[in-house]
Amino acid sequence: MLAQYVFSSPDTPFRIVRHGHRWRALRGDIEVGRYDLPEDAVRDLRERHPSARLPRRLGDWRFIPDAPLRHLPPPSPSALARLSLA
Repeated sequence: MLAQYVFSSPDTPFRIVRHGHRWRALRGDIEVGRYDLPEDAVRDLRERHPSARLPRRLGDWRFIPDAPLRHLPPPSPSALARLSLA
C-alpha cells in the first residue's frame, strides 16, 4: 500500500496518494489531478468539491503510511534458517 491521506465524506471517500515523487488526488476511484505537494491537492479538492466540506489542513486528514509488505505473512523459521546460511 502506498502512503496516503484519507477523508471520508458522507458521499464518497477522498484520498491523496503518493505516486512516485508526486501526489494523486482521488474522489472515490476517479483521479482528480496530480500535484507536487499534498497541500496543493487539498486546496484543489476543496475548490472542486465545496459541498464535501473537506478539511483545510492536511493534519486533519487520516494518514496511512507506506506498507509495501504488510500483506505478507512473517517468514517461517525454516525460511529464516535458509536465509542465514546464504
